[in-house]
Amino acid sequence: MSSQSGHNSLASQSQSAGLNVDLSISIQSDVKAISPLVDKLMMIIRGCSCVPEQEEDVEIALREALANAVLHGNRQNASKRVYTRCRIRLGELLIIVKDEGTGFDSTHCCPVELQGARCK
Repeated sequence: MSSQSGHNSLASQSQSAGLNVDLSISIQSDVKAISPLVDKLMMIIRGCSCVPEQEEDVEIALREALANAVLHGNRQNASKRVYTRCRIRLGELLIIVKDEGTGFDSTHCCPVELQGARCK
């Protein structure tokens, strides 16, 4: 399934069986692409009832992760994309957001207890 709106395009693949969902979507690194993607994912998440009474928290975290990927990871470079995977299995929700940025070295900016975390 795919849709196109203005400067933003959503490319997605979905597999669904009952309450199981596995959706992969990529968007252009444009802040205008964030809200349409969040709206689409939240419609699915609310429909699956996998995080009852926590939908607002999920939406805020998703918006923040996507904004971080667009603004800081890809530095709003329109030639780069942000990749999102949303998986719902047995009532559990997993969302992964990846960008095409260079990453950073956690030993130079993270507290000792977080050093070695996957930041590159």
